Amino acid sequence: MAPGAVIGWDMGAALSLAHALGVSALITAELLSEIEAVMVRKLNEQMAERSTGITPI
Repeated sequence: MAPGAVIGWDMGAALSLAHALGVSALITAELLSEIEAVMVRKLNEQMAERSTGITPI
């Protein structure tokens, strides 16, 4: 566990949300890991920026 860092999403919840919104399970499974990777990286960058005041490259 990384203190103060986002390490991933609850994929079960993400798949359930996609299903509730009518998104194809096949499309969701294909795209979700890519979307998760970008969001985790960006959230961690924002948290680091706020805690240090330095913008990461």
